[in-house]
Amino acid sequence: MVNDRQLPDVAYHRLGQHFTPSLLLWLPFYALYSSPAGLSVLQTTLIAAAGLVLYALAQHYHPPHLAALISASYYAAAAVISPTLADFRDFSQLPLFVFGALWAIEKRRWFLFWSLIVLTLLIREDAGVVVFGIGFYWLVSRRIWVGLILCVLSFGYMLLVTNGVMPLFSDDISRRFMIEQFGQFVEDQDASTLEVIGGILSNPVRLIGELVTPIDRTLQYLFAQWLPLMFVPAISPSAWLLAGFPILKLLIRQAPDALSINLRYALTLVPGLFYGAILWWSRYPDRFQPRLRRFWVGCLVLSIALTLLANPNRVLSFAIPDSFQPLVYVSPVQQWQHAAAIRQMLVQVPPDASVTATVHIAGHLSNRRELLIFPGLRLRNDAGEQKWMEYAIVDLWGFEQYQSGFEDDRAKLQQAIKVVNRVLDRQSYGLVAFKMG
Repeated sequence: MVNDRQLPDVAYHRLGQHFTPSLLLWLPFYALYSSPAGLSVLQTTLIAAAGLVLYALAQHYHPPHLAALISASYYAAAAVISPTLADFRDFSQLPLFVFGALWAIEKRRWFLFWSLIVLTLLIREDAGVVVFGIGFYWLVSRRIWVGLILCVLSFGYMLLVTNGVMPLFSDDISRRFMIEQFGQFVEDQDASTLEVIGGILSNPVRLIGELVTPIDRTLQYLFAQWLPLMFVPAISPSAWLLAGFPILKLLIRQAPDALSINLRYALTLVPGLFYGAILWWSRYPDRFQPRLRRFWVGCLVLSIALTLLANPNRVLSFAIPDSFQPLVYVSPVQQWQHAAAIRQMLVQVPPDASVTATVHIAGHLSNRRELLIFPGLRLRNDAGEQKWMEYAIVDLWGFEQYQSGFEDDRAKLQQAIKVVNRVLDRQSYGLVAFKMG
């Protein structure tokens, strides 16, 4: 709603932008632990459990020591660590469901296989791209009928959901999402999934350009994805077939964060790359020699080191500077003191009040019906009326600490000061408390 320059509305239907019914599976857990911390625990549990299922899948083909190394590669991958350290996202379910489905089909447990395939499709409307990649691999290799069914099922499901189901909630999928992500392939201000696919197929020159540029970021991204598996997916035809369509989808997205290894989209490549590596080693088991094993362990160590040094999603700022040039570092003591000041502010806000807060504080208020990210101050309530937020909590200190190293924080600081001064001068709001910025 913000991107669409409309007043935020508490009645906004998210299912019109992303169709995510599989999240209902975790509703009992959220009912018991309805907090941001609870969601972080759930996400970590889902990601960790997927590694155990991957080990079982690898052990179907390989001896325990090789299966354990493949599983260790999963836990050392930047594409796994970094999204796990971010906010809770729907794609955190993907590795568990897909690895489980692949294990089930190898064990001929068909009911479990199809159940997990359905759950994978229900993760999000575009999770079908991952299923389509698996089906495409089987279609051209060994399980032709299963592959054909998966391709038809996943493609048909994506078309049905994006063109028939999601528009029942809102027109965001055609008016916003498809244009924001793939608008370079269409000329209209809104486009359906079929129109975007048609635009892609009818513009091969533009498609090739999107695939090869920017070449430096693309190579860096693939390097990070391949590194924990000792670059085996780069030479594995199976990995390219399995992960090819998810890679294609990422490369042609025009969103600036499409090739970020820190975000949830990186998880969509993980199942195909790891299953492709498992299949490659099954064809060349004699190449697993002690010298190569030591090199693989070195790749794991390097992957973990590079991931931690990158301070993914800035969650390791208590130990690693947010910026080295210029140096930006806030000590754990300062962060702890500032967190205490934030908690003192939060307890002054009535539990049923509407609030606007800067982004790092908003997560702690996420259970409220009426909540905005500052500098948003007005929304449309359940009665359809425009309403000013009753409270505003603005963390100027955080922006101030990081402004020297991050242009975005500097711009947010300047904007926040301007908005705060304006509403205080106009007496739209009064000052309740001020401490540590």
